Amino acid sequence: MTVAEVTSSDFCIAVYREDDAWVAEPLPLAVTENLAAIVGVLRQQPSIGGAMGLTAVGDDFFVITRVIGGQVSVFLSDLTASVDWDLARQVLEHLDIPVPYDEDLDQVLPAGDLSILADLGVDEMELCALSGDLDLFPDEVLASLARRIGFGAAFERALDSAIGP
Repeated sequence: MTVAEVTSSDFCIAVYREDDAWVAEPLPLAVTENLAAIVGVLRQQPSIGGAMGLTAVGDDFFVITRVIGGQVSVFLSDLTASVDWDLARQVLEHLDIPVPYDEDLDQVLPAGDLSILADLGVDEMELCALSGDLDLFPDEVLASLARRIGFGAAFERALDSAIGP
């Protein structure tokens, strides 16, 4: 069974630097269902330093997508989400990782580029620790990362615009 329904807590926010300032903009809700659509929109952002997509799907998982030139990096907070969610499955396909079987679903495991934010001050250990914190919802983890990197206020404004305060 695959959950394909977009919920009111789903969002994707594009983040990039423009004139030495961080810009965060909510993307259309339909983008949260398709990795190729996220990558396509990020490629259209005006930043020469690349763009990042911060996507949360309900209370279940998040995806960080980073496009710099022709390079696409992706991080999935929990590979077990691929059993139920199309976006998570698309990320695993992009990473050439098989979807886990039901008996493999006993813990939260991240997948993808663990160093996706390392050049922005968030190392692999910190990203994995935040991803595995079961007391935090995906939007809270992404907001924490945004504050850590330095675009917390821009992210919060975009999040309020995307899903409301």
